[in-house]
Amino acid sequence: MKKWVALVAALSAVFAHADNYPSKTVSIVVPFAAGGPTDRVARDLAEAMRKPLGDVSIVVDNVAGAGSSIGANKVAKAAPDGYVLLLNHIAMASMPNLLRKMPFNVESDFEYLGMINDVPMTVISKPSLPAKNYKEFVAWLNANKGKINLGNAGIGSASHLCGLMFQNALQIDMTAIPYKGTAPAMTDLIGGQIDLMCDQTTNTTSQIEAKKVLAFGVTTSKRLTTPALKDLPTLQESGLKGFDVSIWHGLYAPKGTPADVVTKINNALKIALKDPEFIKKQEALGAVVVTDKRTEPAEHKKFVASEISKWSPVIAAAKEYID
Repeated sequence: MKKWVALVAALSAVFAHADNYPSKTVSIVVPFAAGGPTDRVARDLAEAMRKPLGDVSIVVDNVAGAGSSIGANKVAKAAPDGYVLLLNHIAMASMPNLLRKMPFNVESDFEYLGMINDVPMTVISKPSLPAKNYKEFVAWLNANKGKINLGNAGIGSASHLCGLMFQNALQIDMTAIPYKGTAPAMTDLIGGQIDLMCDQTTNTTSQIEAKKVLAFGVTTSKRLTTPALKDLPTLQESGLKGFDVSIWHGLYAPKGTPADVVTKINNALKIALKDPEFIKKQEALGAVVVTDKRTEPAEHKKFVASEISKWSPVIAAAKEYID
């Protein structure tokens, strides 16, 4: 009888919470260090969602480490009340394949709240690399097999995944050099300590524009409209048929978050994605705000499942894991 009363009380609290949500500060966990592109997306989104959620305070909590799994695990284990959310990128699709021990299940331990943006990527090299176009670039890669250093921002990072896909597409083995973030990797690329990198336009556009690195292609199926990148060919049109890689961000809540709360957050997210100021800020980062059906929870979840399948063979072939 006592257990039944306790259960009824708990359920009553959940439904009352759903009616009053949000009544206190909402936290968005970013599983990467402050100052990076995902952190910037989260802070812009927090501001855009504040009014749609009733002028509630929304704070960003940076919990970095282990390919984003530490921060993601914090949210997976949080109370399912809508006050602790997760904003993560393509790592949601790579973690199931990269981590030897998963402390949570990406597909069953979260409520999917909707996609936020897509971020194109570019293949860039050190400024001294002797190639003027993609054809010469590939010729150089083939002539230097076994000696190529491919930098990335750490195992599980966007640049790591794109690099794996690029190697797989070309069938050229390269030595992966993981760094603790994009900034040190970019510094060494500019200085010539590593040969090439594949990274988000949020990190590469200004360096390409300043001619500090060489650019050989964008990873999306269509050319970009950004002034500094509009003449850069896609890897597909250069010969890598079917190559289409972009980094995306999505919003998540712990599994079991009440349906009414999920709906409220999703509605606030969709309003934020139409906010002109938010769109302007994302465009400045080289990102494209999602406007398609992936803003719906069910479609968001379906998309991530397809991305998990997409990256599984690429990561398995590379045999690079996070212990």
